[in-house]
Amino acid sequence: MNILEKYTDGLTAKDGIYFSNQTSEISYPESGNESCFQIEQDSFWFNHRNNCIFEAVKKFAPNELFFDIGGGNGFVAKALEDSGINTVLIEPGIKGCLNAQKRGLTNIVCSTLENASFKEGVIKAIGLFDVVEHIESDITFLKYINSYLAANGLVFITVPAFNFLWSNEDVDAGHYKRYTLKSMASVLKNAGFKIEYSSYIFSILPLPVFLMRSLPSRLGLHKNSGEVDKYVKEHKTKKGIADKIMGAIWSREIKRIKSEKKIPFGGSCFIVARKSV
Repeated sequence: MNILEKYTDGLTAKDGIYFSNQTSEISYPESGNESCFQIEQDSFWFNHRNNCIFEAVKKFAPNELFFDIGGGNGFVAKALEDSGINTVLIEPGIKGCLNAQKRGLTNIVCSTLENASFKEGVIKAIGLFDVVEHIESDITFLKYINSYLAANGLVFITVPAFNFLWSNEDVDAGHYKRYTLKSMASVLKNAGFKIEYSSYIFSILPLPVFLMRSLPSRLGLHKNSGEVDKYVKEHKTKKGIADKIMGAIWSREIKRIKSEKKIPFGGSCFIVARKSV
């Protein structure tokens, strides 16, 4: 039996990927997945985010089929699969889906959630990892996510934090906004969720992000920020003492997530919320 048959009958399989019959515009740039594909594997940022996500999913929804919505190249989905969490990748960009297939994923849906004709009220765990900031009407979107979740279903979310960190990189990435834990909690409450756990992550990144991205953007110094080589350099794991210091900080963040303790400041918001209505 196809793992997706319980959830939708509106998809067609072709060359190992499931497709819907409809398409919708998205704010994420078409080249974004290809750029990320060159960065993810060796990126301290993507790898630490994966570790945070896995610890939360293992704690709150270890036995549920996990739907990674807008999951790009499948970097998160593959990490969850490799860690024993059955995962479905839903990604509207064909380049992302093909890259996910290269990584060995088999449950790939090339579609938005809306166009895939999923049944309402049956999904128990959804991931939105750096997705919500790409949606102009975030409350409306999260109400839509809520409708697909089963009673007491969970949504796992990461979004970029703090408006003072806004830069040209946000514009290039198709972001509409950045959040705080308080503002994200308000959005989720209005969409019919209650917070199970929330924290900042990447606690040491706000200062370098502000100095290297936000401030130069405000001064008009970063007019062409979408250069892949620059991102590769920024994301690449540093060797030596810097790597050891960052590793220690990331380990501390993971321990706090495991014990459901909050990290008071960071470059991203990390939230687990439960359907309440």
